[in-house]
Amino acid sequence: MNVVAQLQEELGDLVELDESALEAARADSSGHAAAGRPLAIVHAESVAHVQQTLRIATATRTPVVVRGAGTGLAGAANAGAGEIVLSTRRMDAVVEIRADDLLAVVEPGILNADLNRLLAAHGVWWAPDPASREISTVGGNIATGAGGLLCAKYGVVRDAVLGIDLVLADGRLLHLGHRSVKGVTGLDLTSLVIGSEGTLGVIVGATLKLRRLVEGSPCTVTAIFPDVRSAAAASAAVTASGVQPAIMELMDAASLAAVHALLGLPTPPLGAAQLTIQTDGPAAIPEADMIATILRTHEGDTVLSHDPDEGERLLAIRRSMHAAMTTLGTTLIEDVSVPRSAMPEMFDEIARIEREYGLTIPTVAHAGDGNLHPNFIFEGPDTPPHIWAAADELFRAAIRLGGTLTGEHGIGVLKRRWLVDELGSDQWELQRQIVRVFDPHGILNPGKVFSSDA
Repeated sequence: MNVVAQLQEELGDLVELDESALEAARADSSGHAAAGRPLAIVHAESVAHVQQTLRIATATRTPVVVRGAGTGLAGAANAGAGEIVLSTRRMDAVVEIRADDLLAVVEPGILNADLNRLLAAHGVWWAPDPASREISTVGGNIATGAGGLLCAKYGVVRDAVLGIDLVLADGRLLHLGHRSVKGVTGLDLTSLVIGSEGTLGVIVGATLKLRRLVEGSPCTVTAIFPDVRSAAAASAAVTASGVQPAIMELMDAASLAAVHALLGLPTPPLGAAQLTIQTDGPAAIPEADMIATILRTHEGDTVLSHDPDEGERLLAIRRSMHAAMTTLGTTLIEDVSVPRSAMPEMFDEIARIEREYGLTIPTVAHAGDGNLHPNFIFEGPDTPPHIWAAADELFRAAIRLGGTLTGEHGIGVLKRRWLVDELGSDQWELQRQIVRVFDPHGILNPGKVFSSDA
């Protein structure tokens, strides 16, 4: 009996063979697609379904690719020929909310924004805030180590997870981490799994660290600068001042113009870049006033709003970036991070790459934490060699400035060839060995992250 027949015998209607669904599972939001179609999609609805799928996969040595909403940007959840797609999207329950202990236990398939709408009734929230929060799952956020707009003040996913329920490749269930604020028993396997992109096991549950809802109304400051370097320098000055905004987003001229065109807004001044900054909490007003003063001293044409609805409208411009890029052509969305003080130099490097390769690289940045998203635009489904050459320059520049290949999207398929350049060969090999301990037969997400690339 072949592997698909075994899956159907054990899991029945949870196994999907529809050709259009299999075709969709080849790609994520990066635009990259795996070669060939996967064998089947298993729509797991329980931990037991995940365990049974993995036991069959291990027995038959069939590769498994775990998939949530498919909103990733590095190709980590793309499934190809000879592979099983294990979808946890239907596992979307909130098992427990303990507002007194500031924790919640959830299944991996719940959407980030849906979770926070449920938590709000209890006076709490989960801080990770990716721009894709309305469409990305909590399990996917954890698997990729997602970030978002609020990281500078409230941290990334790694700072907001207390424990993980993980099914190993052979079907064993592990309960990693703890429910207490403190816990240092043994090695921190919870942190190891966060950002592991499906290579160590399947996340089937998570104990999340919550926060009380922030008191008061936010204040929003926007400023237009004559060029992106001025805006980057202003953002660095805000960081150096000691003020802690909740959100600080930078859009360069090309990205700002594209979003304004998409939303039907007036065309911004030629070459202009924009900072959008939001403060929250009891000190929101004085902090916003201080930030506005700093921006004005750095040539920023600055507007301050105390209206929360206006603030959300202004942030919607930043959140529309990805949609705006899709109107320009096929997009390779990159994700480098540098120390915040190096942001102006990183924008200089992007400008150099644009000149040398004859490209326009629309770029937005989470300026509060130094995470930049340069966008390479081209025609057709396949990334041309000169785009990869320009991206190579970008990655090496970020590492040279003390930064990293990825701040929140992960390595997946698209960046695996550069991983050893950042980690060094000894650490790269050590991490490969750790993966083998969790998955000795190599059936989980093969070819992703630690695979050598050509």
